[in-house]
Amino acid sequence: MTSSSSLAPATDADLAEITRSDSSLRRFLHGLPGVDQVGAEARAASLGTRSIKTTAKEYAIDLAIRMVDLTTLEGQDTQGKVRALAAKAKHPDPADPTCPSAAAVCVYPDLVATAREVLGDSGVNIAAVATAFPSGRAALDIKLADTQDAVEAGADEIDMVIDRGAFLSGRYLQVFEEIVAVREACGQAHLKVIFETGELQTYDNVRRASWLAMMAGGHFIKTSTGKVQPAATLPVTLVMLEAVRDFREATGQMIGVKPAGGIRTSKDAIKYLVMVNEVAGPDWLDPQWFRFGASTLLNDLLMQRTKMKTGRYSGPDYFTLD
Repeated sequence: MTSSSSLAPATDADLAEITRSDSSLRRFLHGLPGVDQVGAEARAASLGTRSIKTTAKEYAIDLAIRMVDLTTLEGQDTQGKVRALAAKAKHPDPADPTCPSAAAVCVYPDLVATAREVLGDSGVNIAAVATAFPSGRAALDIKLADTQDAVEAGADEIDMVIDRGAFLSGRYLQVFEEIVAVREACGQAHLKVIFETGELQTYDNVRRASWLAMMAGGHFIKTSTGKVQPAATLPVTLVMLEAVRDFREATGQMIGVKPAGGIRTSKDAIKYLVMVNEVAGPDWLDPQWFRFGASTLLNDLLMQRTKMKTGRYSGPDYFTLD
């Protein structure tokens, strides 16, 4: 796949020049090398066939558990559901104290305080979706207030959505400036920038959105809200992993990647981990730099983990349903 690092902004002055106008930002983003669709899909399919066995598989399953952002983003969410989810994130398998905790619990902003009551200083982060999730269609002052409310309630991480209408219309500077403003509103909280890749139409747009979000200061780039299909896919994630790899080569900055939506099995999760290792590199095999946004993945990981330890499946009803 083609590297785009030679085009990257190497200094703050370069970044200021690139982002001084819509036309200069468009020139930069459309100057990135195009994505070979056939090549990206073929490589993703090839990496998805790698076989991981025994101790490597045990390590991968525990790592995947540590990377899960355990998520509930439904209109019917209750405080009780969020408390149960937070307790599960802390102790995914209460019968096995060696089982690692999940990375985070991801909820709507009004339920952040509830999650904080359970998680305290356990080390499990609280992520809140903000900026008029999932559509992203609201005035900027509303998006910033949404973000600030979540941070004040105790969110460690903010998952924002970009304005896809603005992006697809070529109003790149508007999208860039919104990300910058939300990043500032986050304070000490980390910012994940959601593209909704199922609406971006092309891999070239995914690459452009990746660079736009990274240049604007996002700590993570994230595929999807989970509300639009297709959500996370291996080829889309491959393009995003190439982008963070190239961005680090150019700037020295590491940016995380979070595929979200549709990742349900241990087999799927391991395919993503293989891709992370092969495309971005082993530095990204850490919850600080790679996450899974999921609601049902954790149960399958726990089932597979128990099977490897005991030699038998416990059945899907052995673990609490999310």
